[in-house]
Order: sequence, then C-alpha cells, then structure tokens
Amino acid sequence: MAILEHQWPHSSPTILVSWRKFSGLEHDRRGFLTLVMFFLTQILCGQTSGLSTPQPDGATELARILAVSDEAAMDRFVPNEGVVELMFESLLLGFTNTTHPKEAWEQFLQPDDVVGIKVLCEPGRLSGTRPAVVKAVIRSLGKAGIAPSRVVVWDRRLGPMLASGYGSLREELGVRLAGAQEEGYDSEVFYEAPLVGQLVFGDLEFGKANEAGVGRRSFVTKILTQQVSRILVIHPLINHYRGGVHGNLVGLSRGAFDNFLRFEVDQDRFNQAVVEAIALPEVFDKFAFSLSDALICQYQGEERGFIQYSKAFQSLRLSRDMVAMDVHALSELQDLRRQASLPVETSVQTLYENAQLLELGIADTSRIRMDFLHRLPSGMESSSVSAGREQVRP
Repeated sequence: MAILEHQWPHSSPTILVSWRKFSGLEHDRRGFLTLVMFFLTQILCGQTSGLSTPQPDGATELARILAVSDEAAMDRFVPNEGVVELMFESLLLGFTNTTHPKEAWEQFLQPDDVVGIKVLCEPGRLSGTRPAVVKAVIRSLGKAGIAPSRVVVWDRRLGPMLASGYGSLREELGVRLAGAQEEGYDSEVFYEAPLVGQLVFGDLEFGKANEAGVGRRSFVTKILTQQVSRILVIHPLINHYRGGVHGNLVGLSRGAFDNFLRFEVDQDRFNQAVVEAIALPEVFDKFAFSLSDALICQYQGEERGFIQYSKAFQSLRLSRDMVAMDVHALSELQDLRRQASLPVETSVQTLYENAQLLELGIADTSRIRMDFLHRLPSGMESSSVSAGREQVRP
C-alpha cells in the first residue's frame, strides 16, 4: 500500500490576467506581457478605478507535484541504479494512477512520438542530471514499447554530456545523444528582441556581424523543430543566479536557443525573455512533464559542482506543470541558502509570475499541491498514503 501525503502551501496574493480573455488581441504572448505590465503599472499607481481583472478558465485548478524518496537511493553521492529505477516506476504509476508503464506513458505520449529528454550536464557527473535517473526513464519507456531509436537525450552541448557519463546510455540502451549546438539551429524558428547579443561560435548568425538585424534573434535548436515531438525535462535541483533555480524555464531557454546569454546581463530582461521564448509553440506545446532529479540539492555553485554546498534529498519529483515545479524548487533552495547565511535574491519571483501570466503554469503557491509517495527501505513493500508537512513559501 502507498501513503499519499498532501502539502497545502501558504496562500499569497496574486494578480492573474488571462490573455485569452482579451477579445481584441491577437494571440501574441509577448505583446500580451507588455499589456499586462501596463495594467500592473496602473494598479501600482492607484489608477484602478473601474478596472476588473478577468480570471482565466480553471483559475482554481491546482498544480500537482508528486514526490518519492528512498534512503537507499544514494551511497556517498553515487546513485543506486536499481533503487532509482524502482523509485521512478512507483512515481510514474502513482502520478497516473495506473498499474503498468504502458498505461502510464499513454497519458503523456502518442504511439508515433519521438521523445526528447532534456538534461543538464554542465555541473558535472555529481551535481548535474544523473545518468542513473535518465536510465530509469528510458527503461520505463522500453516497457511501454518505445524503441530506443525514438529517444533523444539532449543538452546545450554534447561535450559535457559525454564527460558526465552519458556515453553509457548510448552504448547500453541504444538511445541517441545530441547537443543543441552540434545539431544546429533552425533559421525559420526564433525568438526576437531588440537587445543585440555578442554572437559566439555555434550561434546561427555567427560571422554575419555586418548584416542588418544580426544578433536580435535567438534561434531554436533543430532538435526541437525537426527531430522530437515531445519533451521531458529532467534537471537536478540546483541554483541559478538569475532564475533562482536552474529548472524548466531557465534550462529550456538556455538549452534550446542560441544567442541567449544576452538576456542574462539584466534581471528584468531575463524575466521577460525567458517566458516569451518558452511560450513558442515549438517549445511549450511539446512539453510533456518535468522530472526533478532531487537526489541531491545544490544551493550554491550554479553550473559548477559544489558538493560542500549540497544536501542529500534522495528524492524524485514529477509534475505536468513546469512553473509549479520551479517555484517549489526555488522555495527549497532559498530556505537552504538562508540556513547557510547566503544571499537570497527575491526579484527572481517575477520570472515565475510572468510565466503564470502567459499561462505556462502556476506560480501562485496557494494553488500548488505537493504529494508524497513514501517508500520504505529497499526490499520492503511501499508504504501507504499520509498528510504533508512541508510547505512552499509565498
């Protein structure tokens, strides 16, 4: 029997405007965000007389995250592959309320889908996405009849993937490894903003500095536009100096687009560009779910592995809501940073509020529910379902 533990976070006030409610607007999420900023300015200036804030369809809907933990998942920072595989299978079946992986995966994938698994390898073998977690997902896909030839494991660059041990996935399981930079970028699909970036080798427009408009576009990797039809994001629980957490929003924007570092020089531009880029249908519409590799939580170091700033959670978490997953992770990272007397940047919350405004997910902590599927020590049966203790800070 499994124990399901419910977490009901503290409520926090939120202004939520749905772009679908404005009948006179084209469905342009970037233009909508500019309009929203205007309304917020009017509100802050006290000019809200007669202004009502429309609520989106399903405004009371909750974002659900399911977590599973096992004390035997790690041994001296090395994952126990057998335990991790059992953890993921119980998590997948518990989240979908099914009894077999094939039934579970049918809730996320179509029979002819090509699955792109986004990982984060730059922090290294110990602090990045751990190959053991990705192996567990690939083996589960195999049980559902998804052939290895229809699975692409990818990141921004191939080199860090190989350095982190991902070559074993190709050799043992037969899946394909790909780097966004090595595969190239699609000249027809891009996010455009007036801020001109310093192009580097690997960017699509590198070497075209004298042409008009060069440097204003961030092109989407061909992995997403030409190769895969569904995206699974598997990222470690690790901090990021601009986004607070290097999770779904930060990971997809930095991994799937070229010429994106230009937005990291300014927090406000970063908060806007990330969500507008992710909102492109070639990215957001292909998102299936997020799996958090929370075996270890690293709260300092960003893209460098710092075990001394880490805490073993020995946990995996799954959600269909990329924003809710990031918001929950952000809360945990900020708590650990406070405990370690490290600075906490509160302005990053705007990034996730913007994502909610563009309907990419839920950032309102009062609408995020965390459930816990507990496992007893390996070799024993799973426990049943109970009521939560942790809470998300508003």
